[in-house]
Amino acid sequence: MDRTGNLLGAAALLLSDTLLARAAEAAGRTGAAGSALAVLAQEPGLGIEQLRQPLGLTQSATVRVVDALVVDGLAVRERGADARSIAVRLTPDGIVQAQAVLDSRAAVLDDALAELSGPERDLLGSSLQKVLGRLTAGRAHAEQVCRLCDYQACPQQSCPVEQAACRYENQAPPPVPSPR
Repeated sequence: MDRTGNLLGAAALLLSDTLLARAAEAAGRTGAAGSALAVLAQEPGLGIEQLRQPLGLTQSATVRVVDALVVDGLAVRERGADARSIAVRLTPDGIVQAQAVLDSRAAVLDDALAELSGPERDLLGSSLQKVLGRLTAGRAHAEQVCRLCDYQACPQQSCPVEQAACRYENQAPPPVPSPR
């Protein structure tokens, strides 16, 4: 391994540890709750199976995460698309807590990039798109990689992880909206 690879590994681990710790702190609970809040804030009404995938949990573990969010008044269960399914939605307090999780992530990343100039940030962004595209190993993996992402900062049609998941599934990527 060369020095760049070693530095990337150290930076990835440092950022991962920091992001997960700050998400747990912002969520006020450990484990997958911060990720669940972030996902549900950006994709309201997911069912347990749909939420399970980005969290990388079993169905029963996902039910326990949702149970805790409901008990804490951060989420509610509603009737899903059919009589046998449920949809999980955040309450107003849950939305506030989810925004705190997303804001904590943004703060960590803004701090990490603070020393880079505009051109350096652009170069890093281009390089990261290639790395993410190469490392994404399918739809379920893509959901896990993007579980704390800000979907407004990286819309689905330009997300390198989404593009890679589509290639992995041999599907066309989502269309890029036309400029108005």
